[in-house]
Amino acid sequence: MDFLKTLNINAHNKGVSTGLQWLKTKGEKLSSFSPVDGTLIGTVAAADRAAYDAVVEKAQSAFAEWRTWPAPKRGEIVRQIGMELRQYKTALGTLVSYEMGKSLQEGLGEVQEMIDICDFAVGLSRQLHGLTMHSERPGHRMYEQYHPLGIVGIISAFNFPVAVWSWNSMLAWVCGDVTIWKPSEKTPLCGVACQNIIQSVFKRNNVPEGVCGLISGGRNVGEWMSADTRVPLVSATGSTRMGKAVAATVGERLGRSLLELGGNNAIIISAEADINIAITAAVFGAVGTAGQRCTTTRRLIIHEKIYNKFKEHLINAYSQLKIGNPLNEKNHVGPLIDTDAVKNYVDAIEKCKAEGGNFIVEGGVLKGKNYQSGCYVKPCVAEAKNSFEIVQHETFAPILYIMKYKTMDEAIALQNGVPQGLSSSIITNNLREAEQFLSAAGSDCGIANVNIGTSGAEIGGAFGGEKETGGGRESGSDAWKVYMRRQTNTINYTDKLPLAQGIKFDL
Repeated sequence: MDFLKTLNINAHNKGVSTGLQWLKTKGEKLSSFSPVDGTLIGTVAAADRAAYDAVVEKAQSAFAEWRTWPAPKRGEIVRQIGMELRQYKTALGTLVSYEMGKSLQEGLGEVQEMIDICDFAVGLSRQLHGLTMHSERPGHRMYEQYHPLGIVGIISAFNFPVAVWSWNSMLAWVCGDVTIWKPSEKTPLCGVACQNIIQSVFKRNNVPEGVCGLISGGRNVGEWMSADTRVPLVSATGSTRMGKAVAATVGERLGRSLLELGGNNAIIISAEADINIAITAAVFGAVGTAGQRCTTTRRLIIHEKIYNKFKEHLINAYSQLKIGNPLNEKNHVGPLIDTDAVKNYVDAIEKCKAEGGNFIVEGGVLKGKNYQSGCYVKPCVAEAKNSFEIVQHETFAPILYIMKYKTMDEAIALQNGVPQGLSSSIITNNLREAEQFLSAAGSDCGIANVNIGTSGAEIGGAFGGEKETGGGRESGSDAWKVYMRRQTNTINYTDKLPLAQGIKFDL
């Protein structure tokens, strides 16, 4: 496959890197099988403890120099990375699609996100601003500034195998931090490919070795990172269960954690909704990436006046979905990541039926020569209650639950009535409904949209959610501040020493 050669991916890859060189390791081999056709793409050597420590030590050494580079100079490195990603967009996007299973368009879109965050970070490198405050003491000046933290540990998930790493890394680098990255063990080759791309830029610019570390491996690597006092910030993306474990371990040592965890996202379909917009938003939100986005639409809360009509439109739209090889751009839905995900999908359908759910679009596992990996399933739709246990949990699969509402207060209560709080949406042409949804008494999610779906966040806004989604914020706005430490400075430029609060201390 040409895209593998372009990215310097082979049958046997090293999975531990200091950013400028690949390290030997005695760790286990991670095998990457494509969910598209079941083919073994390649293996990656995972980190052992010695290799992990070597990367961290090199990162510590690099930080001592990297933090002294002017921020715009660090931004120039990120600018060049963005240019490099433009050259490799097709190859890397194809690898994302083939190793993870999302459609080629989504794979290319993920690499575009990387390019966009590079552009954002370049501008940010000249805007790492603090504030100036008036001192209560005469002849004093008071201000605050931000300094880099040190090593940022990044634990990313399989569903966005490159974009989320770039959200963290590009901001961390312009802030003066160094990074170590544990990619998902389900998509390790995407991590190797990114490291190959980054290395060429770093070598050309004499970037200190250790600014960008890669540590492939399983759960044990994440546990080492979470417990490591040398890593002041751990940014973890994944399940709520994983996030709770990371938060507990990092919190015990009083470190910082940035958590992007599960979602259970809903769209409220108003009686005054534009039906065409609502159908497109709902279907793409529910079946995009085969339901394996944290922002996937899992619930539709539909006004009772249009419920039956909307249900007919939904059934018709689902009947037109094409399921198959995601590299074929005519297909809408690719495979789930692996057969474990398929089992979770099947179990969720059975649990929904057992609780009284009525499937208006039936699910099932697809078989045959075009589905030989065993990872292809049918997107399905069930009438369900918000109170069902299975509805309260996130299933990483294309299962959509629909329910009725009468009043906007009821709809918002249903929307908020789950443990997760990532993304939400309302489709309405009624300004009052839209404003109520966006008010303090409206959606309790970190993202609340009007007349668009729950998926497809832009990098300019801070991304993240509340409640069991973890409370973290990445990407745009002022999310950069999490990668830095705040310092308040007061300067006395007189020959006296007045004390604050009028305290007298005479010697």
